[in-house]
Amino acid sequence: MEKTWFITGASRGFGRIWAEAALARGDRVAVTARRPESLKPLVDAYGDRALPLHADVTDRAAVTDAVQQAAETFGHLDVVVNNAGYGLFGMVEETTEEQARAQLDTNLFGPLWVTQAALPFLRARGSGHIVQVSSIGGLAAFPTLGLYNASKWALEGMSEALAQEVGPLGIHVTIVEPGPFGTDWSGSSAVRTDPIAAYEPVRAARRAGATARAPKDPQATADVILELADTDDPPLRLFLGTYPYPIVEAAYQQRLDLWNAWRPLAARA
Repeated sequence: MEKTWFITGASRGFGRIWAEAALARGDRVAVTARRPESLKPLVDAYGDRALPLHADVTDRAAVTDAVQQAAETFGHLDVVVNNAGYGLFGMVEETTEEQARAQLDTNLFGPLWVTQAALPFLRARGSGHIVQVSSIGGLAAFPTLGLYNASKWALEGMSEALAQEVGPLGIHVTIVEPGPFGTDWSGSSAVRTDPIAAYEPVRAARRAGATARAPKDPQATADVILELADTDDPPLRLFLGTYPYPIVEAAYQQRLDLWNAWRPLAARA
């Protein structure tokens, strides 16, 4: 059955790949970007099934207008994908207030504004699927990514609560948690802090770990996202790739072990 999508950050990366996959199979997709001219190839290839919209997700009014335009043009929305985001690389101490706020504005408040704008349309139909693009960094923290981790951990908490709020209304929420893929997340779209020399050993160790793994082809995620969108009872969480499993399993086990080791002190409170 044909679906209607709303995808943020569709100029490149996951957003572009998923939009093209949905359009190629006959779905209709409202695609947003800060530079809508970057979406022209989708319109050239798929005609009026692709609706290019200007939307900076940090601009709540622009987001609301884009969602409304998509719903009015296509008649309804089935799948809302909050994909727009970027990586902020640097130590917590190095991060400026401007950088921290910008990271949260895009990675947390952007999905919040889109979700709030879309929910009235989804509630009216008593159906829909909100897909929140998080990260392995939304479940485990890594040095040099403190504020990125903060934005994704917050997104996960908000989305888990959201799922419980809208589930009774017939609306699904899935938090997608990719491992390392060859997108532009750490490339030209990334922001980096001014380094403090004292942290260079930490930074060097992080670089060494990153070069030891080869990022996967993001194109491999397209069929997974399409199947997720077609699932009648989608999961609350879904990894993309198998890379996150051992990392998250170890992180959760470490937390359990630590909590239990300190249970006697906790019990005295």
